[in-house]
Order: sequence, then C-alpha cells, then structure tokens
Amino acid sequence: MTEIFESTGQALLYGVVGLVVMAVGFLALDLVTPGKLFHVVWTDRNRGAAVLLGSQSVAVGYVVMEAISASESELGLGYGLVSTLLYGLAGVLVMTLVGIVIGLFTPGQMGAVVLDDNDGRPHPAAWVQGGMYLGTAFMVGAALS
Repeated sequence: MTEIFESTGQALLYGVVGLVVMAVGFLALDLVTPGKLFHVVWTDRNRGAAVLLGSQSVAVGYVVMEAISASESELGLGYGLVSTLLYGLAGVLVMTLVGIVIGLFTPGQMGAVVLDDNDGRPHPAAWVQGGMYLGTAFMVGAALS
C-alpha cells in the first residue's frame, strides 16, 4: 500500500511540473500572438487562436510525456523532476522559435494572420501553425527518447 501512495505522490509532482511547463507554453504563445491570448480565446472566441492554443497544448503535453519517460533515472525523483522541467521548457522554446521563424517567411505578421477569422472560420495559417507545433513536439520527443 505504501508503494501506491508513493507512486501517487510522484505522479502529482510530475503533474505540477507539467502544469508549470504548460503555463510557460501559454505565456510564450501569448508573447508571439497579438493581444492577450486569454482574452482573444475566451472573450473574443477567436477560432484561430483556439486552434493555436489547442495544438500547442497537445504538443507541450506530448513533450512533457516524453520528458517524463526520458527522466527515469537511478539518481532519484528530484533529478527526474528537474530533467522533466528542463526538457519541457526546451520543447516550449523550440516550438516558440519555430513559430517565429515560420512567421518570418510568411506574408504579413504571422500572429495577426492566424487570428484573422472574420468569416467565422480559422484562417488556414492557424492550422498550419498548429501543425508546426505538433511536428516540433514530435521532433523534440524523438530527441528525448
């Protein structure tokens, strides 16, 4: 029974680390998109922003999952938590950089373009950017395994 409680505690700690990485990912996406992301998604109900945020959330979750898998170590729980945090933050950094670089090669400001959903549908660029986040997560995840 003690093992169950110990494993539950470890899962909770990894969950907190994952939450921190997700929050940093949200802040990073907020920095590279026009307006306040929370307001744009929940108040303005912008579908393009929701596509980006949803894709990025899945991507960050995948990176954190792979980081947890890669963090198993005989050096202990603390090492695993720190390595998961660092690997997760590295994934967020790479995703953010990919978004910025893609924005440099697209017409107009990428953040503004993906948020253009005046006709009630997300701009196709939102789906492309979301796919870029997912593709980047797969690359980072593969690097961790």
